[in-house]
Amino acid sequence: MSMKTLGQWFDDRLHLTPLFEATAGHKIPASSASWWYVFGSATLTCFLLQLATGVCLALVYVPSPDQAYQTLEYLNYEQPAGWFLRALHFWGSNFMVSLMTIHMIQVFMFGAYKYPRELTWVMGCILFLGTLGAAFTGQVMRFDQDAYWGLGIGVSILGRVPLIGPEMVHGLIGGPILSGEALSRFFSLHVFVIPGLLIAVIGVHLRLVLTKGINDYPVAGKGVDPATYDREYEELLEREGIRFFPDGIDKDVLFTSFVLLAIFLCAILLGPKGPNGPADPTFIHTAPRPDFFFLSLFAVLALLPPYMETSVILYVLPLLLIALFLVPFIAGTGEKHWSKRPGAAAGVILTMTSLITLGWLGTYSPWSPHMSAWSGVPTPPAMVKGLSPLQLQGAALVQSKQCRNCHSLDGLGGQRGPDLTNVAARLTENQLIRQILQGDGNMPAYGDHLKPYEVTALVSFLSARHPANEPGARNSGTPASRIP
Repeated sequence: MSMKTLGQWFDDRLHLTPLFEATAGHKIPASSASWWYVFGSATLTCFLLQLATGVCLALVYVPSPDQAYQTLEYLNYEQPAGWFLRALHFWGSNFMVSLMTIHMIQVFMFGAYKYPRELTWVMGCILFLGTLGAAFTGQVMRFDQDAYWGLGIGVSILGRVPLIGPEMVHGLIGGPILSGEALSRFFSLHVFVIPGLLIAVIGVHLRLVLTKGINDYPVAGKGVDPATYDREYEELLEREGIRFFPDGIDKDVLFTSFVLLAIFLCAILLGPKGPNGPADPTFIHTAPRPDFFFLSLFAVLALLPPYMETSVILYVLPLLLIALFLVPFIAGTGEKHWSKRPGAAAGVILTMTSLITLGWLGTYSPWSPHMSAWSGVPTPPAMVKGLSPLQLQGAALVQSKQCRNCHSLDGLGGQRGPDLTNVAARLTENQLIRQILQGDGNMPAYGDHLKPYEVTALVSFLSARHPANEPGARNSGTPASRIP
């Protein structure tokens, strides 16, 4: 029996030719065989890489607090090629999030969410959120200091949901504290639940791509009219359609190959991330920082005034997500070309500029405490010159009580709190006392940690911190003293 006859025998029974023609061999507009259309297939390839490397890592990883960190150390230093698998999984995640973001921007800018592809966009939004969920739960799997405290921040955000917040937190972490139950549940989410959801939604997404077609390259002045679009699209396929495979897949293959090469190079040259010290709930002097895809959110929540955090978390972020899903139902017809949609283009530029800027700020977190400032950064000599013994004692307390972790003097020290160089020009003596004893905003109360004579010395030193050519702050009813 020849190979052709054998192949025909299988084809007659499995109907492979009709299956191929309905999937990889389906027709697409020739204009969509463009470099602008390669991001979706590259994202899918990254997901397949995540599945392959994730299965291999799951064979070794032990989801328990006392062994998770040791597991990663074993993979990094003892398991043959273990570090490389971890690196591939980590960088594959980064590339997948980045490519999916670019893909969504391209779909939005090309108007590919408009009729009849509204549901395709909705499925894409679900995939985007699912990918972020996989990335977050993957960071938790490291269960190092960043993961432990990052998870604490995440569940504290969830706990602010009115009425059901505590129950949601309990259901997510399995108890009132972050323990083995929490890690086990996040392992299940990361390995089973989220990948299963992504596979199912990808199937629906691809089905919609096959049934509703790939968006043709937008042309300025040619909008979407639901009454005529389906007929015009079919005529376009008849007139200049090409098969996705093998005629329109060349650019996808080349770009995907480049992406895989980049992931492999990053894995080889940069290696895996972490683990960054074993999770230790007693070590509070830490500055957890998420992976790059959450740096923007991290920066927003860190920079916001405390009174705005809950409003942003509970109202602004959900409204933005709802608006993202409603895009095709708000603007599902009309022009697709970006030159005819200046508002959409400006919105994308503003959004991405904001996210990139916030992400950059999140890489160094200037608002985080500088935990070695009290010991590693000396008090500027000019600030202790000519002080009284009581004020000198206050200067020593600013140093020994680690005030410099969060506050700087002459620009040296922590940046979470305001600079104390000219604090007396802003606050009166009574306001300084109240701030130290009761705290305010991000500053905790120190009334229970300082003796009365220490508060007196601190306030004496801080009250001298104002420019030489102007008096310190005073109550409005107190006359200003004459400056010599």
